[in-house]
Amino acid sequence: MPLDIVVGAQWGDEGKGRMVDLFAGKASIVARFSGGDNAGHTVTVGDQIFKLHLVPSGLARPHTLGILGNGVVVNPATLLHEIDTLRQGGVTVNPDRLKISPAAHLITPAHRALDAAQEASRGQASLGTTLRGIGPAYMDKTARQGIRAAEMLDEEAFADRVSAHVEAANRLLTGIYGTEPLDASRVASEYLDYSRQLKPYIGDTVGLVAEALQSEKTVLAEGAQGTLLDLDHGTYPFVTSSNPTAAGALIGLGVGPRWVREVIGVAKAFQTRVGEGGFPTELDGEMAIRLRGTGENPWDEFGTTTGRARRVGWLDLVLLRYAVRVNGLTHLTLTKLDILSGIKTLKLCVAYERDGRSSPDLALGTYEMGHYRPVYEDLPGWEQDIQDARVWNDLPPQAQQYVRRIEALAGVKVGWISVGPERDQMVQLVSVE
Repeated sequence: MPLDIVVGAQWGDEGKGRMVDLFAGKASIVARFSGGDNAGHTVTVGDQIFKLHLVPSGLARPHTLGILGNGVVVNPATLLHEIDTLRQGGVTVNPDRLKISPAAHLITPAHRALDAAQEASRGQASLGTTLRGIGPAYMDKTARQGIRAAEMLDEEAFADRVSAHVEAANRLLTGIYGTEPLDASRVASEYLDYSRQLKPYIGDTVGLVAEALQSEKTVLAEGAQGTLLDLDHGTYPFVTSSNPTAAGALIGLGVGPRWVREVIGVAKAFQTRVGEGGFPTELDGEMAIRLRGTGENPWDEFGTTTGRARRVGWLDLVLLRYAVRVNGLTHLTLTKLDILSGIKTLKLCVAYERDGRSSPDLALGTYEMGHYRPVYEDLPGWEQDIQDARVWNDLPPQAQQYVRRIEALAGVKVGWISVGPERDQMVQLVSVE
């Protein structure tokens, strides 16, 4: 049976968590395949709001098995905190419902300290990282000196390994960056305690996914971050340290491409970004505040992980077409269409202009994005509150026109439209098998 992949089609924060929650209703396994606790997914279940960074958001469905694949970097403290939070919210989380790949790499306080020191050393050229230690953890992985989850199975060797890792990081922290060293023995003791709690969760995730697919069960690959943050295909160097595009799901879970059925891209009805880097359609002033919100509501445009106000702008179809291409999207989900209600005139970026020449495509890597000027197409807005819409004909004609124009420009059909934060606030145009 199929592997369905959900990916972000923008710079992350598109609302993937609530879409994964929807699709998880028919899935047996929901698996994270890349990134770490720099990702934030918000899932609303009744009056419960769960802000998750590591645990697959599909675990909110009681029948699913959650997996952290080999492509994920795991902060044990974050993971244990989320397990506890979910349990307090009434969600059953135990080793029968959550499995960690033995090949997943661990994030330590040394990685976080190195992340902060490296970012500070960049000065005004900082990348705007989340300071969660993600980059240094992946650096250790590619340098073949990372700590894998499997090492937690041998307590004595694990404690020595963590201590040696911190001591090695201390030489960089003090000798190169001039910062204070960490207490290696304290960190080793802390991580030994984590290992005792997490040992039961470590299992053969590649085998579990393969068995499910061969048994004609649906596996849902849950992406973190977004296409434009992909290490290879994003807006480098303002990217993450992994591959959150669809191809990354295959590497990050150990699955062959023949199993893939759907690749579902999630995009907001407008554009947001956290961190540094070019943003051709970025807005400021009253319209930016209108799109962002004030932060009083949990669904306003403030980072789930960082709490930082997100940069906001009009929807960029040049970038969305690019995301369709590099992921091979089969369907698109539009989220937060309801936020656009009450805006008289909406704008879609349909091309970029540079040096007097216009292009509908993105030549990524040719120029930094700040060199591009957006070319806009105006569309009429609508006044109606659409949060009660449940079928296509509930949407006002102008909203329908906006969606259809996005489909035409992006080259992919919209399958789902989110019109509010609750599970049922969804206009579904295709069935979920």
